[in-house]
Amino acid sequence: MTEQSIEYIVVGTDDDARKIAILSRDASSSDDAPVLVWLGGYRSDMTGTKAVELDRFAAENGLGCIRLDYSGHGASGGDFNRGTISRWLEETLAVLRHKTARRIILIGSSMGGWIALRAIEELRRSKEGPHVAGLLLIAPAPDFTADLIEPNLSEMEKASLIERGYFEEPSEYSSEPNIFTRALIEDGRDNLVLKGIIETGCPVHILQGMQDDDVPYNHALKLLNHLPADDVVLSLVRDGDHRLSRPQDIERMLAAARSLVSSGKTQRS
Repeated sequence: MTEQSIEYIVVGTDDDARKIAILSRDASSSDDAPVLVWLGGYRSDMTGTKAVELDRFAAENGLGCIRLDYSGHGASGGDFNRGTISRWLEETLAVLRHKTARRIILIGSSMGGWIALRAIEELRRSKEGPHVAGLLLIAPAPDFTADLIEPNLSEMEKASLIERGYFEEPSEYSSEPNIFTRALIEDGRDNLVLKGIIETGCPVHILQGMQDDDVPYNHALKLLNHLPADDVVLSLVRDGDHRLSRPQDIERMLAAARSLVSSGKTQRS
């Protein structure tokens, strides 16, 4: 694969400005296929296994690919503890508009699935920016603050949110604890998507592990019920966990991406 250099754009102004890191590759074929866009999860970055394998797939098939780190993640600037869905959504939309791709396939992992769904809402509302030709959601966690965190808060965690503005919990994926702020939880209520019919206007493929302890597979079934108007494929992986990063999981992800790219080309014909 060709070497990629990180590109930075500034999102926000004054003391809210943050440098957002982007890795992208241009399409090398001329068949006008949609550009793949990777949206990572909470505390994940654009150099994780699934993101790198998606970029490799794009390179091998002549496709364009865009990856980004939200503020407070990876190579981007900004304070992670100021992060909210609205803030990370703003950065995602800024990157999409900066890269000026005409048609894209959004690939959202965990929290990235929530941001992808919100991005589609905002792009449809503004009628500016790229057309979303497909949506691939991997262990999607839309509304996770309201559906998965708030109902399970302990009295100690509730007290910490009130007194300190955040609470911590151990992370399976890092020696550093996960930090969930009151701002993230309150902002999450303003970004709920599982409240009515979601109209993406494109084919959707959901990959979900049935051994996922972070986002139970019933959450994917709930999302499915909010997508009655779309062409949706839900693939349940019986022994899959939240990360879905095993070789066989990567193959499933790339097969779904290939199908969506093919569908995107058909839409243009």
